[in-house]
Amino acid sequence: MPARVEQPASELEERRARRVRELMAEMTLDEKLAQLVGVWLNVNRDEGVVAPLQDSMQGEEVEFEAFAGDGLGQITRHYGTRPVEPGWASGVLAARQRWLRRETRLGIPALAHEECLTGLAAWRATVYPVPPAWGASFDPALVERMAARIGADMRLLGVHQGLSPVLDVIRDQRWGRVEECISEDPYEVATIGAAYVSGLQSAGVIATLKHFVGYSNSRAGRNLAPVHAGAREVADTLLFPFEVAVRDAGAGSVMNSYAEIDGVPVAADAHYLTKVLREEWGFEGTVVADYFSVAFLHTLHAVAEDAEDAAVQALTAGIDVELPTGVAYLEPLRNAVVSGRVGEDLVDRALLRVLRQKARLGLLDDEYAPDEPAESVDLDGPESREVARLLAEESVVLLSNDGVLPLGPCEGRRLAVLGPNADDVAALFGCYSFVQHVLPHFPGVEAGIAAPTLLEALRAELPGAVIETARGTGVDDGDRSGIAEAARLAAASDVAVVVLGDRSGLFGRGTSGEGCDAESLELPGAQRELAEAVIATGTPTVVVLMTGRAYAVPGLLRDAAAVVQAFFPGEEGAGAIARVLSGAVNPSGRLPMSLPRASAGQPYSYLHPRLGGAGSVSNIDPAPALPFGHGLSYTTFAYADMTADGEAPAGGPIRCSVTVRNAGDRRGAEVVQLYATDRVASVTRPVAQLVGYARVELDPGERARVAFEVPARLLSFTGRDGRRVVEPGAVGMSFRRSVHDVVEERDVTLTGPVREITGEEPRLTVVTVEREI
Repeated sequence: MPARVEQPASELEERRARRVRELMAEMTLDEKLAQLVGVWLNVNRDEGVVAPLQDSMQGEEVEFEAFAGDGLGQITRHYGTRPVEPGWASGVLAARQRWLRRETRLGIPALAHEECLTGLAAWRATVYPVPPAWGASFDPALVERMAARIGADMRLLGVHQGLSPVLDVIRDQRWGRVEECISEDPYEVATIGAAYVSGLQSAGVIATLKHFVGYSNSRAGRNLAPVHAGAREVADTLLFPFEVAVRDAGAGSVMNSYAEIDGVPVAADAHYLTKVLREEWGFEGTVVADYFSVAFLHTLHAVAEDAEDAAVQALTAGIDVELPTGVAYLEPLRNAVVSGRVGEDLVDRALLRVLRQKARLGLLDDEYAPDEPAESVDLDGPESREVARLLAEESVVLLSNDGVLPLGPCEGRRLAVLGPNADDVAALFGCYSFVQHVLPHFPGVEAGIAAPTLLEALRAELPGAVIETARGTGVDDGDRSGIAEAARLAAASDVAVVVLGDRSGLFGRGTSGEGCDAESLELPGAQRELAEAVIATGTPTVVVLMTGRAYAVPGLLRDAAAVVQAFFPGEEGAGAIARVLSGAVNPSGRLPMSLPRASAGQPYSYLHPRLGGAGSVSNIDPAPALPFGHGLSYTTFAYADMTADGEAPAGGPIRCSVTVRNAGDRRGAEVVQLYATDRVASVTRPVAQLVGYARVELDPGERARVAFEVPARLLSFTGRDGRRVVEPGAVGMSFRRSVHDVVEERDVTLTGPVREITGEEPRLTVVTVEREI
């Protein structure tokens, strides 16, 4: 933005509010509707879809000037549709903004949006780890730093809105979009998601919360399948991260879920889009439609008779902006207004929200002029790569280890590096990275970023080792012809590293990602057979999993010398894994989702009530192979001196503290986890739920006192009468290394009457860490 003389906030806000009022008073119906839609240019359906049913929903290619003659609300994925040089493309975007300013009657610029889940989804931009890796790090501050870097790059290019973060709570790991989700725990999703929002918006880019609400709870883990969740499950588990992101982090936009909950599509549900979001939470931003979801009310859900009916239902429910184009909100909605089927006041309601947002961004200021960055733009600079490296390192989870790790320098030792993901750079990236989302449709175009494979990273990290390699099998092709050669190499080696996992893609073009759901949580293809053949040689075997979800690998946990989990770790991920294997980095990641024991053991969440656990009434034990929060280190940590309030009022906070000491001989990070257990309640409650955590880095012998102040809101639930309450009685507060590894537990008695939660209470635990000398 151009430099300007600073004005008092109130004066600037009043000037912008006046401008909004003036514009609305002057606008024709067509000009109003134009502000409620986007335009998606340069889309070729023959190149492969990147949105659900894009091939059938996207109309013929349009010319920008013809489409935007009455103005334009948003420009869809200007950088994220095909590989374009960022500097050149920013000039094109600036020229379009100038055209809107000069050639449309009212001169209102458009708001440009892009995907930004694992970094800005543009050619040559940094690719960071996927959200489960954020969850594995348990480091909101680093996620906030990452998001700020992403936002800075977006603003440099003239982008105003990012379609992230995803705040869906993982409910079924067969769902392909697990790789876009942070955790199976709503509190962790809330804290890390809010950190992302704060970071992105600190750079002046609007964060968009996805997917509001229930999308991840789809039946059988199928994408876009119906959701059958009771009102209590939605309120107590699925909504909480969104509430925190709206009320605590101030998110500027929300995107609706494609889902239908108990038969009602969210895109047409005023209960969630208006009553909860706006009336209860006070949200003042914009609700944007997930791509084509307004039209889907007619074509997929069959609750609307045509596009006009779909537009009326969505607008009435509270969707302000139709993305990515104007399939329903242009001519069909115009017809509905003219005929009196829907009042123009609802159009004005959405328009007011859109114009207020543009005003806050400075787009309606008289002096607004689009920036044009230098012809050469570096979207993958040293600072971004450093953040990508740190997050990748912190997110690697050591699942098991018999002492083979760390490998050390490996001078003169023979290593066999095997498996389909050992020498495949694509194994590092999730489906919403530009590399996986767009480039597969443009064969021959280079990735545009430097990213070594794990094989290359190990050769660089262990220069004294003799490394040989064999693929063994593909990710999911079932080819067993190379397994014998891989086993032969392993038998002749001192250590074997077998690199297995997923290939991320879209709509069936991968084993993980949007529309790439799994019928079973068995490793795809013949990968398990490859690992078993290598282990059978007797050579100590380290299994590295690079995946988008957690797979059922109980045999590998039992028989391999070590198992390492990395959720698509981004462009710096191979080096991070190599450094963990060598010992240059002490692993500190913790599982953000339970590691299943059985390949068909879904859906499962650690947040189950007592009835959801094992018992004599069933022969099936749903317990996972490894629990939420699990992760090993190359050092050890000791806990001592737990304190907890003996009593606390039902509406007040609970205070707990503990001392943590690094009892080993090397620096490391412990994730201190605090859980609550409601002993008796009027509705069934989880056997344990995370209510606080702290990532604490300690030198050998160093101690820290970690204190938690847990607000009443985290102990509340929806009672039998539908009110959110905290009930008096005993609550177990426990420090744990994972949800199944209890260090120490104390009961706290909540006193007084039942306390109704109003929504104004604190929602997040206050954590303090004091190092002891």
